[in-house]
Amino acid sequence: MKQDEAVIVNQILVLSVDQLPLMREGIATVINAQPDMQVVAHASSAHEAIRRFREHRPDVTLMDLSLPDMNGIDAMIAIRKEFPKARIVVFTTFEGDIEIRRALEAGARSYMLKSTQPNDLAETIRQVNAGKKSVPSEVAARIAEHLSEDPLTEREVEVLKFAMSGNRNRDIADRLVISEETVKAHMKHILEKLGASDRTQAVTIAARRGIIHL
Repeated sequence: MKQDEAVIVNQILVLSVDQLPLMREGIATVINAQPDMQVVAHASSAHEAIRRFREHRPDVTLMDLSLPDMNGIDAMIAIRKEFPKARIVVFTTFEGDIEIRRALEAGARSYMLKSTQPNDLAETIRQVNAGKKSVPSEVAARIAEHLSEDPLTEREVEVLKFAMSGNRNRDIADRLVISEETVKAHMKHILEKLGASDRTQAVTIAARRGIIHL
């Protein structure tokens, strides 16, 4: 009995945050099959994740970015504001370099895609629990691909979002209370920075990189 108790004490307690029940079940199957870790709680939304974290104080949290009430990065920021030592692994399908950088800058210990192998997920949880950061090579490569490029300014992102919704330059100018010529200048810079030939391609590239969300 004492030996069994020691095993339980040494287990890594994991909070799984994902809005999809099947995904939560799959994660639990992978983690609970490991002798040194256990899913201690689930959450299907950001606000529930914050509550579950307070209740269980997990060693490692797996956080999806697509949640019904809040972006997973914002949920992570909220948790870390209350619990600065929280160890959080972003586990998502989003692979845009902007989202990856924002998550790591906000304090994520790792950023993993849901296409990862189960053993790699388990090993990353162990490394993060040990206080290490773990960034898979394919994730690091996505960051490096655009590292030397000029990012879009906040205003340029605003203009692109309005363009995505089908607004003409005149409409965008009215909404942002700027001149139509200024909008044209912003669009020119957007196309140059993203390497796009037109607005449609710019929206596609920006969505793929996580600059905007469709």
